[in-house]
Amino acid sequence: MDEPQVIRSRAPLRLSFGGGGTDVAPYCDERGGVILSASINRYAYVTIVLRADRRLRVASLDYDESIELELDGDWPSDNRFDLVLGVLRRFRERIPCGADIYTHVECPPGSGLGASSTLVVAAIGAVDRWLGIGLDRYETARLAFDIERKDLGIRGGKQDQFAASFGGVNYLELREGRVLVNPLRIPDEWLAELEYSLLLVYTGTSRHSSRIIEDQIANFEGRVTESVGAMDETKALAVEMKNALLIGDVAGMGRILDRAWAVKKRMSQYISNEHIDSIYSAARQAGALGGKVSGAGGGGFMFFVTEFDRQHAVAEALKNAGAEIVDFGFVKWGMQTWIP
Repeated sequence: MDEPQVIRSRAPLRLSFGGGGTDVAPYCDERGGVILSASINRYAYVTIVLRADRRLRVASLDYDESIELELDGDWPSDNRFDLVLGVLRRFRERIPCGADIYTHVECPPGSGLGASSTLVVAAIGAVDRWLGIGLDRYETARLAFDIERKDLGIRGGKQDQFAASFGGVNYLELREGRVLVNPLRIPDEWLAELEYSLLLVYTGTSRHSSRIIEDQIANFEGRVTESVGAMDETKALAVEMKNALLIGDVAGMGRILDRAWAVKKRMSQYISNEHIDSIYSAARQAGALGGKVSGAGGGGFMFFVTEFDRQHAVAEALKNAGAEIVDFGFVKWGMQTWIP
């Protein structure tokens, strides 16, 4: 091997507009779930550099940490690299040689943008390209879900893997273990208007979604009336939000988001906190039509829909409340791989 062969992949992070929480079993399996989401121009990257020996090195460029393994040796668990190692274990018998594998994610952990699942999708894409297996987008998403939820035992829903694999604006329907991805054909000018009307902010705090999800599951399994009712309402509001988007009613989406955020907080006591509530209140008082935490809740990123002539006031209020404005844009593609 004279020159190292390099394989690179990336998968987009996402904003989850509606239906969040209804993609988590057992709710989605028993009552059906729906998700409205869109991919954004922030990514999880994986780079594979092939080696001439039988060693594997997995390195995080974000944290300057790495782990080295023998391809034919024992692979101990390492929480820092469990996501990538989970992917490698699924393909271990097919891996022909050693490699250096680098990861980079364009957001902090616990962001609410689906970073963990997106990294798994990117890793599957890179390894799939390396080994020439030829997985389609559904197979990639399903495998990512199985690795996270079954192999690694990480609690969570099903939306992030499909959002990262497919990309674009999607309406997901979930029932009895199946996920149907419905790509929405939104005119470019309507999507541009939504993008212009949105403010994405980082709350300054991250969170562990598993605690929120476990509480939500317990509430559903215990048939806690308020929580189950909130999930049903969240699903109905996601349908309303999709319909508003399909006719270009961005302001209507914002008002539905405001209703949906109030409902979502009833799913679990951990979804919001004093800091998040203060940020939301500041945005609404400054003129935001509505917004929510992206993801399970508890911290990470939030986004708000504003009228164009109130955006500057809302942005200033958010900064004063301790939130950081983050630039973003929508993207139409999902996971990609290439040879640089």
